[in-house]
Amino acid sequence: MKGLGQAGRSDWKTRSFNAETSLPTSLFEKITDLRIYHPELIEQEAQRRKRRPQLTRDGKLVLVAVDHPARGVTRIREDDLAMGDRYQLLARAHRLFSDPDLDGIVAASDVLDELLLLSSLERQRRRQTFLDSKVIVGSMNRGGLAGCVFEMEDSFTSITVQRLVELGCDGGKMLYRLDPTDPASGRTILACSRALNELRACHLAAFLEPLEVVRDENGYRMKTDAATLVRQCGIATALGESSSNLWLKLPYCENYGSVGRATTVPILLLGGPPRERPADALRDFSDGFASSTRVRGAIIGRNLLFPGKQEDPLPMCRALTAMVHRGVMLEEAISNLKMRSSNSPPRGR
Repeated sequence: MKGLGQAGRSDWKTRSFNAETSLPTSLFEKITDLRIYHPELIEQEAQRRKRRPQLTRDGKLVLVAVDHPARGVTRIREDDLAMGDRYQLLARAHRLFSDPDLDGIVAASDVLDELLLLSSLERQRRRQTFLDSKVIVGSMNRGGLAGCVFEMEDSFTSITVQRLVELGCDGGKMLYRLDPTDPASGRTILACSRALNELRACHLAAFLEPLEVVRDENGYRMKTDAATLVRQCGIATALGESSSNLWLKLPYCENYGSVGRATTVPILLLGGPPRERPADALRDFSDGFASSTRVRGAIIGRNLLFPGKQEDPLPMCRALTAMVHRGVMLEEAISNLKMRSSNSPPRGR
């Protein structure tokens, strides 16, 4: 694909995000009442939801991740509590479903409940809702709370395989952080292996994020060089009794072709730490997509939900999904992002 070029270096006006247009506060306020008086609507809406006949339509996926608060991660750039505002989080996630090419969402159990309740409210007004025909992946191990001494003991504290089946979900997501000096990493890897077996037994897809880390005075830092990622591919794909239903979630780095040659399992690029400019994130994805046929899309959270200060997340989503599902080149994606950010008013569902 083409390099970033002038399109990526130029500045443009950004359209601010109108949360009220995406998710009226009146609907958000109803969630608590439904939790108190009608919690059964969660299961009922899950049963009503129309599922896809298969996981992907074209062998590729773009999923938005909204599971960060479940392990205590709320910071976006200089705002320590950005993702701690549940109204903003749900409104931004709901906004992204306006993109028909967004495949679905990765959520911990609480956010998934909230989305199903919102879907139930929406179904009262129309036959189809934003969750119909979308991929829903439950985030399973959130116990490795950020900054805690037990961070490497990333226990399975969120949604279970049994619950994924009950709610008609499409898969489960898990991760391990390998600190070679911490035995807790080994226990987390073992737990991931067991979860992979359980997901396969229930015919659900498994999304595994395997990363090695090093610890310094500032906490844990991910090792994202190609050699480390190649080794993690070999470790991760051999976990469990079969890799038949496995997708890997990995960051982009230089020499990514060697990472693609380390496995035959499909790879989804992770979004990584928040970037200052959406174009920078798109460039990383573009380079990753071009590096290997193993790279089949992305799971992206903060860089998609919060692409900049108060910015509408939908243009970034459309640019990314166009690259993945429509084969749009980088400069065209950035050009479209520029145009939509400047001219497209937010649209509610």
